[in-house]
Amino acid sequence: MRFIHISDVYLGFTPDPGKEWSEDRAKELESTFLQVLTDCNEKDVQLLLIAGNLFAAPPTANQLAWLDEKLGTLQHTRTLLIAGSADYIGKGSPMENYQFQSKTVLFPREKTTNAYLKGLNTCVTGFSYGQAEHRENILDTIAPGRESAYNILLAHGGDANHMPFHKSILAKKGFDYVALGGSRRPVHILKNRIAYSGSPEPLSVADQGKHGYVLGEMTEQGTTITWCPIAKRSYIRFTFDLRPDISGDEVAKLAEEKMMKMGYQNIYSIVMRGFASEDLKPDFTRLRKRFNIYEISDETMSVREMELLRVENSTNLIGSFARELADSVTIDEKIREKAERYGMEALIRAGE
Repeated sequence: MRFIHISDVYLGFTPDPGKEWSEDRAKELESTFLQVLTDCNEKDVQLLLIAGNLFAAPPTANQLAWLDEKLGTLQHTRTLLIAGSADYIGKGSPMENYQFQSKTVLFPREKTTNAYLKGLNTCVTGFSYGQAEHRENILDTIAPGRESAYNILLAHGGDANHMPFHKSILAKKGFDYVALGGSRRPVHILKNRIAYSGSPEPLSVADQGKHGYVLGEMTEQGTTITWCPIAKRSYIRFTFDLRPDISGDEVAKLAEEKMMKMGYQNIYSIVMRGFASEDLKPDFTRLRKRFNIYEISDETMSVREMELLRVENSTNLIGSFARELADSVTIDEKIREKAERYGMEALIRAGE
């Protein structure tokens, strides 16, 4: 039996409001979700597990009708869906009253429920949120729903405000797979057994790295899962380690070359670090028109600023660190500069 596990799609959400690419990103969240449905058909998937926050807010009747229509295109796949902390099922809400025409099971609000799929000999246990937060350890009390069947737990949360659980307790429950939602990044907690799928698309600059879904298969020998990237873009943060003799034009050229290699579609945060001349002012205007640049951070330090730091901190740990590096005769000069820069930054941030 094959399954796809997704969560935290956030349909209806508009990432990076005010940015040039914002409206395109909102459309891409929907497009990537529809690609997941296409993959279900092409990969002969029997179950689509949606572990909460499919929508960015409790959905309207029109949104549910749209979802029902799209899920109806699945050829051999049944959908099992729980509501999460963002799209919770309010009492008397459209989500509580909606009757799906597609092969979809929406788990009811505020109670643990088992859905047994006889043809697959699979029991899926799920719990839908009826409110935005759940601080109880609900998952620690849930057990597999049916003996001699494949047992899957569909759950959402994991932090103090959203159904906290103990990983060690959950691992001993005996579920063949635990499909988790509530984390926007993928996390493999227990090999082939417990995982967060993460969001299929990154939703903010904080969502670094690749995004996708979990593809799994259950046999008599056990469960195996693989992670499949699907996102149309990534948020990428990269750092330049500058020297005092580098010019603004050279910095812009280096940034351009790096972004060209990584792709025009991605969204970039650029950080300038190291030593730089006091009049360094790279012009990124042209690059902002060609690439999606979220932010540019200047964390450089001039030689004069470094000398002032040495003087001002001559009697504390920072000064001791600088003198220790200066007295060393075995360290290459370039390495010494980097070590002093990064070391002093770390000590300052630590409050020394």
